[in-house]
Amino acid sequence: MSDEQWFYCLKHGTVETAEGCRSADRLGPYPDKATAARALEIAKERTESEDRKDREWNAGGSGAS
Repeated sequence: MSDEQWFYCLKHGTVETAEGCRSADRLGPYPDKATAARALEIAKERTESEDRKDREWNAGGSGAS
């Protein structure tokens, strides 16, 4: 496999290489095209995981001063 990195372009909803759109409009880098294609799913999973951690922390930290 090559060392090429892949990105998901939020502006166009497409997978692209480093020569694509500006970095502010994309997610990545990802190691391969298939993983980049799942970028929105991966981002959703990570957000849900962090939200769950926040809820657990807040539930346990309510008695702290």
